[in-house]
Amino acid sequence: MTYTLYGHRRSGSLAVEMALAEIGTDYEVRDVDLEAEGQRDAGYAAVNPQRKLPALVTPAGETLTESVAILLTLDRRHPAAALLPEDEAACAQALRWLLFIATEIYPVVEINDYPERFIPAPETVTAQREVARSLWRTRWQLVEDAIEGDPYLLPSGFCVTDLYIAVVSRWAQQDTWRREALPKVETLTAAVAARPATAPVWSRHRPEETPGRFG
Repeated sequence: MTYTLYGHRRSGSLAVEMALAEIGTDYEVRDVDLEAEGQRDAGYAAVNPQRKLPALVTPAGETLTESVAILLTLDRRHPAAALLPEDEAACAQALRWLLFIATEIYPVVEINDYPERFIPAPETVTAQREVARSLWRTRWQLVEDAIEGDPYLLPSGFCVTDLYIAVVSRWAQQDTWRREALPKVETLTAAVAARPATAPVWSRHRPEETPGRFG
């Protein structure tokens, strides 16, 4: 049973690839080169008309998009991997913060990276980017304050939300601020990077943050 993951190094496909590694299932990665705007190619558009990453084709031939939808589907189809906690209260918190990052933080990335897509006046691009980065910092502080486990989000231990936190926290060119302001997020990410299943995937995407060189 083989999944096909459309992704690119350091993109949102990393969270899905790490989830597949945690499950222990067979998968192959088809690179969609974002630097070369490969996502705009007609071939990939046939897979995902939104022309965004990631996309996952299941062994049954279904095409899934939207990273959180993919992660939740993988949890449902591979319950033995325990990507989400069995305990109902813990699962509710895992979902709460997974969806918070997906809906309140992830969209800010596009505003930060491409502010010209959202405003008509070129002279305000820099100001728009700064607004996005202010939102980014405020919302990540909420995630930082919500981390109750050590080293993971939940006291009950690892869950798929930890993968999402690790991946999305690296974006928006906020490395210096993040290292100073989000110590729990940094500890969590280091733990994700060192997990036996996910470490090889993480190091391929982010070699500068392998367990031996983290931070």
